[in-house]
Amino acid sequence: MSRMELSIAEIAQACKGKLCLGGVNIDRCVTSVVLDSRKVTMDGVFVATVGERVDGHKFISEVFSKGVGLVIASKMPEEVCAEHGLTTKDWKSYLVVEDPFAALKEIAEYYRSKLTIPIVGITGSVGKTSTKEFIAGVLSEKYKVLKTEGNFNNEVGVPLTLLRIRKEHEAAVVEMGISEFGEMHRLSKMVRPNICVITNIGQCHLENLKTRDGILQAKTEIFDFMDPNGEVCLNGEDDKLCTIKEVQGKAVHYFGMEPVGAGENPVEVYASDVESKGLWGSDALLHMKSPDGVGEGSFKVQVPLPGRHMVLNAAAAACVARLLGLNKEQITVGISKVAAVSGRTNLIRLPEYTLIDDCYNASPASMKAALDLLGMADTAKVAILGDMFELGANSDAMHAEVGAYAVTSGVDTLVCVGENSRHMYEAAKNQAEEQQKVLYFATRQELLTELTEKKWELIPQDATILLKASHGMQFTEVLEKLKEC
Repeated sequence: MSRMELSIAEIAQACKGKLCLGGVNIDRCVTSVVLDSRKVTMDGVFVATVGERVDGHKFISEVFSKGVGLVIASKMPEEVCAEHGLTTKDWKSYLVVEDPFAALKEIAEYYRSKLTIPIVGITGSVGKTSTKEFIAGVLSEKYKVLKTEGNFNNEVGVPLTLLRIRKEHEAAVVEMGISEFGEMHRLSKMVRPNICVITNIGQCHLENLKTRDGILQAKTEIFDFMDPNGEVCLNGEDDKLCTIKEVQGKAVHYFGMEPVGAGENPVEVYASDVESKGLWGSDALLHMKSPDGVGEGSFKVQVPLPGRHMVLNAAAAACVARLLGLNKEQITVGISKVAAVSGRTNLIRLPEYTLIDDCYNASPASMKAALDLLGMADTAKVAILGDMFELGANSDAMHAEVGAYAVTSGVDTLVCVGENSRHMYEAAKNQAEEQQKVLYFATRQELLTELTEKKWELIPQDATILLKASHGMQFTEVLEKLKEC
């Protein structure tokens, strides 16, 4: 593994820690920084944190035996040994800090200050991950790109992502997710993006952010530590984002599906002539003005993921790529290679039916987009939908709205799961046609039992099945059950 351009001495200085033991050369660069003891590397750094169920300090002897060069902890060595029955024999460099999570962010911020590659920061209410995949995929046609993996988009995941950047990387794409005011400010302080992308302002995290205007305020904190010479790419169709005309004195760049977006803003990159190929993607014509505003080119693209929103994601990727010097051939090839991420509109073909795995997260807007996608199937359509969390005071009404939308979108069977989804079920039941089946299960376990005992009464063979709910509903268990066909 290639080493980071970061030494133990620099780490200690960045987080103002106290070095208690020094068994290795502190000027030697480390190989990695991890919180999971199972992922440690030779000469790497292990950050011992105290969680709800596990105290990372209990693994300190183990990680040193695996060759870790530095442990960062909040407890003195003698305290750890007394609590967990360990001995400091064979321990190497040991750094004590007041708060390991705060130290992690400070180290990441310092490390970012040493990097010279362009970093694209992506946020928004929905579509962050898919947009990240499009942008990273397209940029990979010219650059060696590091991107956020999995759900590493919060105040723990973002610093770990930054600390994965190595000398060979030429660009990075970092997803930034929040749920409260001030959180994006802190993320931006670490990431210091050269290009900021905001996908949309939807109805997510209303419990803390209250209104879409509150969400706009929180998301635009991404600009707080943006590179002074940076660029901003916004969804020109969004009625909130269209109010942002410039950032730090520079005009923003809009992407969309029309040459003129909301608020009569000219759109620099937009798609037209979209031809749906059902669940297998779309063909479209992409129009792109040159970054200097002179001239416009149009070219055909094949978007391999289904739905209008994926074409919009492709336009976002082109908007970023043009700012980083990619030509239309590189953009075209990059878009065509993008693959779905597990849990996010991931199509799984099985012998008995097709699954649309979109069970990572959910909001009213993304629920409706997923139902529109299901509507493209030319088979029987089954939607298994679960609770949406963090919707605030209007949660009941929003669940009801999704239920009504589901039956009017043409699903043959709607399965509602969870306490909040009773409102989804009741609204759907009131509007369903006679031939439509609307079912309710109070818990995920009740649904799993039904699938075990009476699956074929619930799901017709050759059907297309959509799975979508907030992450806390753990619909991956339902997905695995359905894979057992």
